[in-house]
Amino acid sequence: MESLLQSQGVAAALLPASRPRPRRGNRLRRRTRAQANIRHLVSVDDLRQVARDAATVGCGGADDHALNGRAPVETPTPEVSRGAGTVAQRLRAIAEACADRADMHDIIGRQRDNWNHLLLHATNSLALTASLASALAPASPTLPALRASAGVLLATAAVTMAAVNRMQPSQLAEEQRNATRLWRQLERDVRAALDHRTATTAEADDDVQEAMDRVLALDAAYPLPLFPGMLDKFPSAVEPTRWWPRRQPRKRPAQSAAKTVNGATASNCNGWTRELEDEMRGIVRVLRAKDEQEYVSNAKLALRLNRGLAVAGPALAGTAALATAFIGSSGEAGSLAPGAAVLCGALAAAVNTLEHGWQLGMLFDLFRNVAGFYRKIQEDIEACLDEVDVERRENGEVFQTKVALLLGRSTSDLSHFREMASPSFKDEDIKDFAGKLF
Repeated sequence: MESLLQSQGVAAALLPASRPRPRRGNRLRRRTRAQANIRHLVSVDDLRQVARDAATVGCGGADDHALNGRAPVETPTPEVSRGAGTVAQRLRAIAEACADRADMHDIIGRQRDNWNHLLLHATNSLALTASLASALAPASPTLPALRASAGVLLATAAVTMAAVNRMQPSQLAEEQRNATRLWRQLERDVRAALDHRTATTAEADDDVQEAMDRVLALDAAYPLPLFPGMLDKFPSAVEPTRWWPRRQPRKRPAQSAAKTVNGATASNCNGWTRELEDEMRGIVRVLRAKDEQEYVSNAKLALRLNRGLAVAGPALAGTAALATAFIGSSGEAGSLAPGAAVLCGALAAAVNTLEHGWQLGMLFDLFRNVAGFYRKIQEDIEACLDEVDVERRENGEVFQTKVALLLGRSTSDLSHFREMASPSFKDEDIKDFAGKLF
C-alpha cells in the first residue's frame, strides 16, 4: 500500500501542473474588456470618416481627407489603367516606326551617295572617251566607226548629265543623312516620353498627338521616293527647311493670378527673370537678322551656281555630239568639227566635275538645313516666351543651357544679347552672329 502511494506521488511530481479552468464569468469580463479596448481604438466617428473618404474617391472628388494623420492612397480605376496602357502602346508603336524610318533613310542615303560617285565617274568617262575618239577620227581609216562611236558616247553623256542634274544625287544623299539624324532624335524623344509619362490622360494624349505631328512633318520634309514626291531641286523661292510641325496657338488658362516675369510678384519664378527673357528676345532678333539670312543667302548663291552648271553640262555634251556628225565632211565644217567635239566634250566633263564633284546640290541643301535649324530655335524661344504663366514653362535655367548648347556658346556668352532686345537697338548695329556651331 505504501509502495502504491509512493509511485503515485512520483508520477504526480513528474506530470506538469494543470492550470485551473477559468470560470464562465471571468471569460465574459475579459471579452467585454477587449471589446471596450477596440471601441477605444477605432471610434464610430472614424468609421464614418472612412466611409465618407471612400465615397469621395469613388465620385472623383478633389479633396483628400486624412485619417489618423495618413492620406488615403488613390488607386487608379480600371478605365485610367486601360487608357494609360493604350497610350503606352501608341507611343511604343510610334517609336518603332521612327526607328524603322531611320534605318530606311540610312540605307537609301548610302545608296544615293553611291549613285553620285558612280554616275560622276561614268559620265566623265563617256565624255572624255568620246572626245578622244573625235580627235582620232579624222586621221583614222575607220572614220565612220569612230565618228559614230563618239556621237553615241557624247549623246549618252548628255542624256545622263541631264537626268543626274535633275535628281541631284548629292543633294538626295544629304537629305537622307539629315533625315536619319532627325528620325533617331524623334525616336529618343518618344522613348523618353514613354519612360516619364504621367498618369494624366490629357497630357498623355497630347504627347501622342505631338509625336504623330512630328512624324508627319518629317515625312513631308524628307520624302523617301524619287518619283513622285521628290523635292524640287531648283525651287523658285529659297526658304529654310522645315521638319517640325507648325505650332498651334495655346489656349491660355483663365487665371487672374498667373505668374509673369514682367510684373511678377517674385524676382525669380521657375528660373525665369527679366534679364533672361531679354536675353532670349535678343537671341531671337539676332538669329532672324543675321544667322538665318546669312545661310539663306548662301543657299541662293549655291542654287544659282548649280542651276547654271546643270544647264551648261548637258548643253556642251549635246553640242559635242552634234559636232561629231560633221567629222570627215568636206569644207570648213569638216575641219572645225573635230576640234569642236573635243573642246565641248572636255568642257562638259569639267562642268560635270564642278557640279557633282563639289556636290553643289549637297551644299544648297546643307545651307537650307542650317537656316531651318536657326528658324526652329527662334520658334522654340518664342513659344516659350508666349506662355504667360512661367510656372507652365520649362525651367528658365535649363532652357538657357539648352539654347546655349544649340548655339555653341556658354551661358555667360548670352548676356551680351540682352541689349539687343531693346527696340532702340537697330538691326544694322548687329555685327556678331548668334550661333557659333555652324
